[in-house]
Amino acid sequence: MTMLSPLFKPVAFTECPGWGDDNQLEAFQAFARSAARVLEKPYKSGSLGISFEALAPIFTDSRETLIENDEQARQFFEKWFHPARVETPEMKQGFVTGFYEPEVIASPVRTERFSVPFLSRPSDLVDVDDNNRPEALDPYFAFARQTATGLVEYFDRAAIETGAIKDQNLEIAFVESAVDAFFIHVQGAARLKMTDGRLRRITYAAKTGHRFTGVGKILLDRGEIPLEKMSMQAIRQWLAENPDQAQNLLWNNRSYIFFREAAVDDVALGPIAAAKVPLTGGRSLAVDRLLHTFGTPFYISAPTLNAFGGKGFARLMIAQDTGSAIVGPARGDLFAGSGDAAGEIAGGIRHEADFYALVPRSLLAGQI
Repeated sequence: MTMLSPLFKPVAFTECPGWGDDNQLEAFQAFARSAARVLEKPYKSGSLGISFEALAPIFTDSRETLIENDEQARQFFEKWFHPARVETPEMKQGFVTGFYEPEVIASPVRTERFSVPFLSRPSDLVDVDDNNRPEALDPYFAFARQTATGLVEYFDRAAIETGAIKDQNLEIAFVESAVDAFFIHVQGAARLKMTDGRLRRITYAAKTGHRFTGVGKILLDRGEIPLEKMSMQAIRQWLAENPDQAQNLLWNNRSYIFFREAAVDDVALGPIAAAKVPLTGGRSLAVDRLLHTFGTPFYISAPTLNAFGGKGFARLMIAQDTGSAIVGPARGDLFAGSGDAAGEIAGGIRHEADFYALVPRSLLAGQI
């Protein structure tokens, strides 16, 4: 039987600030997308005890129940779940940031203006695990380069951008700005408004395996941007004002992302992410996938976060993505949507927040 982590502290729905005011039909629709996806392949269970097995009958009911408004959606969640505040001994509150799907003008071919490429996965990049990892390779690496003498660390960002794999014909499309390309690497996906009139999408395919280094933290440590002003917009402004230092700063992040093309089936939805469903702006949440199970609903309360058209933030979100910087039981990344307006929202999100996991009632038998 699954043991639920003591980090989950059961509370009443009335203790979730603004619970009755949230538009939960949107959250249900996002939840239903995960419910449809798991018919193909179940999600792996996170280590904190909200298992896929406990979520499975709820997914089934969501596929069979007609939910048409916020009140019906709220009743559905209250029927199957009980809220539990996520608390750790070190930190009573959690922390949220934001991410989005950038949209940028791109060319299908290299030109004088459009010269910065997005690359597809190289043929010599291989997945690494404990079965094939060389002793000399950092255990962190999940990817490596295949050579005639064995596996070695793959080329890093600086090496790739100075031509290490330029002859492999990996280019998918080209953009004008190296800074735009860098931030698309950070986000892991983008919509490309092609110069020939098409709308294309690229999404994460693989990476070199190096640890992610946040350039914002470097600028913070250097005293270039104060903490209270730190945001994606502030980083972009610094890069624009210091073009002679920009490239070396970006190369501090040795991690390099490779992409693949993906369909744009519904322009209202974001890219298909780690949970294998399209993300929903304002309703999809990236979590630590080692701790949490995809599809788990989380009610997030961040009173000082004024985003998504409201004063304060109090919304039911669905765990549908992950990220290398999203580590810990009460750490989340809010998906803001696609395009520049979403980028303005996402870039300013760095807020303390209360996390209330919606725990399947079957896991709380005898506790509530």
